[in-house]
Amino acid sequence: MYKILIIEDEKPAAEWLRQLILKVDPQTLILATLDSVGSAVEWFQQNPMPDLAFMDIQLADGLSFGIFEQVQVPCPVIFTTAYEEYAIKAFKVNSVDYLLKPIAHDELKAAFVKFGKQTENIQPTPSITSDLLFKVREMLQKQYKTRFVIKVGEHLKSIPVEDILFFYSLEKGTYLCTSDFKNYLVDYSLDRIAEMVDEHRFFRINRKYILSNQSISDIVVYSNSRLKIKLEKPGEESIIVSRDKVSTFKEWLDL
Repeated sequence: MYKILIIEDEKPAAEWLRQLILKVDPQTLILATLDSVGSAVEWFQQNPMPDLAFMDIQLADGLSFGIFEQVQVPCPVIFTTAYEEYAIKAFKVNSVDYLLKPIAHDELKAAFVKFGKQTENIQPTPSITSDLLFKVREMLQKQYKTRFVIKVGEHLKSIPVEDILFFYSLEKGTYLCTSDFKNYLVDYSLDRIAEMVDEHRFFRINRKYILSNQSISDIVVYSNSRLKIKLEKPGEESIIVSRDKVSTFKEWLDL
């Protein structure tokens, strides 16, 4: 029976991973599910080491590599990420495994088989060196989130950013609207999303909306040097661009 730790800040993705792990090996014990670098560091300092850890690369308070800089993690690690394979080739050099989101059952099963073989052969845990962390950080700094995993009932759906018209906040929730005008709840704040998406594609127009460059149907000059934006989605309210954002918004349109 393996004792496993999950470090993942997207609740639907964490639950999906937990279900997959138990499906592959029902005897597995999930020790904890954590969502940040800080909580992971604290956990490792206070608990016995797990047999295996799954870590999302980007967490709520930074890259999961920050965990290794603050505490010893001698157990094997499988990284999970939404980034394409070319962005994390450095892992292969050090034999550190990784899974691309959304994680498929067969891929997770293969990772377990690999981990099992390493355990049986008593192979040393691949070293996660400062040089490796620097190389991967350097590559990830130029990458943006390419898809968002959302929960639809008991299912997970992966939505490419190319299919997202805009993000918006409503009451206490954050939502995305797709090109077919469907709305989905996302597990991030607008502030967090603004840090994750490509600023060439998305613009934080105000505290309620982050627009993509394909979401705008029309722009009208409004009173006092402001602008009014009409969105592609039928029935959606027009958005007023305040004077202090007009200049940067025009620059963004011209990118």
